[in-house]
Amino acid sequence: MMFRKLLFLFLLHFTLGVFCQNMGATNAPNILFILADDLGYTDLSCMGSTFYETPHIDRIANEGTIFTNGYAASRVCSPSRATIMTGKFTARHDITVHIGSPSGEAWRKRNRFTKLLPAEYTHHLRHEYITLPEALKKVGYQTFFAGKWHLGDKGSWPEDHGFDINVGGWTSGGPRGGFFSPYQNPNLENKKDGENLSHRLAEETVAFIQNNNPHKTGKPFFAFLSFYAVHSPIQTSQDKWKKYRDKAVKQGVAESAYEMGKFLPIRQTQDNPVYAGLVEQMDEGVGKVLNALDELGLEKNTIIVFTSDNGGVAAGDNFSTSNKPLRAGKGYQFEGGIREPYFIKVPGLSKGGEKIDYPVCGADFYPTLLDLAGVEKLPDEHKDGISLLPLVKGANLPERSLIWHFPHYGNQGGEPSSIIRRGDFKLIYYHEDGRKELYDLKKDLGETTNLSKENLDKVEQLETELFGYLTEVGAKYATPDPAYSESAARAFLHKMRYEKMPALERQRLEILSKDFKPNADWWGSMTTLD
Repeated sequence: MMFRKLLFLFLLHFTLGVFCQNMGATNAPNILFILADDLGYTDLSCMGSTFYETPHIDRIANEGTIFTNGYAASRVCSPSRATIMTGKFTARHDITVHIGSPSGEAWRKRNRFTKLLPAEYTHHLRHEYITLPEALKKVGYQTFFAGKWHLGDKGSWPEDHGFDINVGGWTSGGPRGGFFSPYQNPNLENKKDGENLSHRLAEETVAFIQNNNPHKTGKPFFAFLSFYAVHSPIQTSQDKWKKYRDKAVKQGVAESAYEMGKFLPIRQTQDNPVYAGLVEQMDEGVGKVLNALDELGLEKNTIIVFTSDNGGVAAGDNFSTSNKPLRAGKGYQFEGGIREPYFIKVPGLSKGGEKIDYPVCGADFYPTLLDLAGVEKLPDEHKDGISLLPLVKGANLPERSLIWHFPHYGNQGGEPSSIIRRGDFKLIYYHEDGRKELYDLKKDLGETTNLSKENLDKVEQLETELFGYLTEVGAKYATPDPAYSESAARAFLHKMRYEKMPALERQRLEILSKDFKPNADWWGSMTTLD
């Protein structure tokens, strides 16, 4: 397989290498890809939040194209990120859960008492794949990565998959050391104690753009800004906490914020002032980069993408946000776990705030960006993605299916299941017992009414297509746990409902109190962007 990749890249170099010479490298569009971590569908003011404030990210949406049915490729991070890099659905590239999650009998150590043992999976981005940055690099692009990677240990970091420069990307899926320096990151130098991580990653991206300005180098750039925000630990500065604490009080603090899901409590309100501050600090970082593009005169020749890798965390990690009107959040098979903000700004093509309802996903970025750059697509690589350029131009695309495969239990309460969406219908197949749920998302965005019993033909059609694909790609499945204890499972659920949920309600009110005092290592960090 590695020989095939090397041969393909060699041929790509010669067949597409004329791209920059024929068009003139400075005429080739630059690409800025901004990926948030754990940001929910309604965590932006432009997507309906009345609590969080995100003017800079809103600008991308308002000047670009908004895909209202935009999806991540998975309900958790690593699989989604691998799909962006490869253009393949998760069952095909086999990173089906966040890297580091236990599988098989090791899952029992999590004390979740589930009926199935999670499937095995691949623990790094495979080197035989030609990634999106590798494809762009071979036709003259300068490539840069900053932030969260989480696609393998050393030897499978950004620099091993096509990025010329890597700042902060490594094995970890979270910001070791938190969002304020000193960080615990081997690829991110500590400069100033108390420095904000989102601001720093933005500043590193700006420095790359300034040092590799296409007006000077004659080469376009592909800059991938992958924020660690808004992943746990949830931290912000004192001024941000106060701003949003006062806002929450003014809007009126709900008496309760949680409802019990199947396994864990799920947050139903957006009123966490610490999380809101974390969101705003990321937004400030986005603003820093957008302003740099303006100042350097690059905004008219730079494609900008903004999305998230999975839904907002409503349960299981820090119970940070609510994705309503979508159901549940990160880790779940429902829309709150997989539907994302999904914006593409194409200078000269985007109409500014136009909304497109056609269902799209993370696999589509690879062929779309090649198409927008004027580069021949690589259908043997991005097998599951399609170019969205016709949609941006105002044309239509034929109906197609999107597929998700998650043979695991999420830390947040999701279940082993596979999903197919075609048109307005979404089928969820549960691997514990083979039960099925069918939703008409056009009429029932909150997935409240299971239509499977009234639509047996539709269920059969979608199920046949779903398992036909999974069989074709050799998908792996969870297996029954012979040690499963129903009594232990009941005891776990009792604890979650009668101990965990009341504790979460108390914690929420504590964070909203005037006397709230968080960890000393971040409270004093009053950093702002220079």
